[in-house]
Amino acid sequence: MVKICCIGAGYVGGPTMAVIALKCPSIEVAVVDISKSRIAAWNSDQLPIYEPGLDSVVKQCRGKNLFFSTDVEKHVFEADIVFVSVNTPTKTRGLGAGKAADLTYWESAARMIADVSKSDKIVVEKSTVPVKTAEAIEKILTHNAKGINFQILSNPEFLAEGTAIQDLFNPDRVLIGGRETPGGQKAIQTLKEVYAHWVPEERILTTNLWSAELSKLAANAFLAQRISSVNAMSALCEATGANVKQVSFAVGTDTRIGPKFLNASVGFGGSCFQKDILNLVYICECNGLPEVAEYWKQVIKINDYQKSRFVNRVVSSMFNTVANKKIAILGFAFKKDTGDTRETPAIDVCKGLLGDKARLSIYDPQVTEDQIQRDLWMNKFDWDHPIHLQPTSPTTEKKVSVVWDAYEATKDADGVCILTEWDEFKNLDYQKIYDNMRKPAFVFDGRNIVDMDKLREIGFIVYSIGKPLDPWLKDMPAVA
Repeated sequence: MVKICCIGAGYVGGPTMAVIALKCPSIEVAVVDISKSRIAAWNSDQLPIYEPGLDSVVKQCRGKNLFFSTDVEKHVFEADIVFVSVNTPTKTRGLGAGKAADLTYWESAARMIADVSKSDKIVVEKSTVPVKTAEAIEKILTHNAKGINFQILSNPEFLAEGTAIQDLFNPDRVLIGGRETPGGQKAIQTLKEVYAHWVPEERILTTNLWSAELSKLAANAFLAQRISSVNAMSALCEATGANVKQVSFAVGTDTRIGPKFLNASVGFGGSCFQKDILNLVYICECNGLPEVAEYWKQVIKINDYQKSRFVNRVVSSMFNTVANKKIAILGFAFKKDTGDTRETPAIDVCKGLLGDKARLSIYDPQVTEDQIQRDLWMNKFDWDHPIHLQPTSPTTEKKVSVVWDAYEATKDADGVCILTEWDEFKNLDYQKIYDNMRKPAFVFDGRNIVDMDKLREIGFIVYSIGKPLDPWLKDMPAVA
């Protein structure tokens, strides 16, 4: 029986291994992590992450050929294939601070694999890593190998949160990069056979190591670039009276461009986009390509501009101050159908409003109060370290209350900011919300999900990103 071990029980490791276990009943899969609380959650009825469909996949396999354990060394020792899916946070100090990936967790995983291994192993990079990481890992393993043969593969994940299980069941492609040597090609074939249990062979792409590593960064950079492109257009639409939905629809009907990732919003979030672009920028700088680095930096600059533009619009519309005004925040996750708040635009929007002394009442159907409070006081990039290494919260933010109901959040509020496109926010009773708010009542739709005309009929002053401005807002330009 082939044995697979995955180091790291997070958003990538957990779902990926669960689906491999489901689709390959003859393979024993162990997911290991040093966090006892995280492993306990994977072994309970309340999984540590929310992802549609994940629950039933885990329950079908857990205890049969899928195991979650804190005994890292035992399972690595027994495994034929070791996936490494550990955190690769952005460095906050030293060489490359603010851009380069910190490979501390990766390096310690590689040293541990070398220490405990007594048989040949295939080691698979699953975390998003900078180009040439495999080379560094290979050196660590080789220099500590004690006669054991290690083959390194790069197998980047291309999951979208909210649809991760569907993406794993029916991927656009599975990418496997390895050395162009007989040993490297044999290792590629071994991993290919695992995926071939359910993925058509033509969708399993094989490349050299560096191409696989760079393809992941490039894919995320291209997707983020599309979002920043349409967000840049949204600012121009507001200035000219055009409607960004109509513009993006017209652009997306061009088959060379296509309609995906052309929804204007308050900005992109998630664990990968910003981190991977910063990483790409750093790699370009290190390889003497400052113009290329500058090009990709603009994608992040537009994203930051969009968030600050939204905050400025809120403040300028409400008589240029939100001090002591209650603002309801609907949605905190970075997108619907996930509880993930990593790099969510809601953090910067909330911090901007708090900086102007607003009182916030926050509701998100999947994000806990503890998580929201942590996100609002944590330093940038702290979130990407294992939870037991994150600083503990000194105090809760006094001007923030977290509630479990949209109507409670909006009661007696001066304004409402929609920051996540949860379906339930489209179907709220906005007449009821209006009746219970202070007047004039404002709605700032950061996701373009509400019917502006209906809300205006009720009496709201409505701002929707990239849409023609309410006459009220035209008199109050958003200051940069």
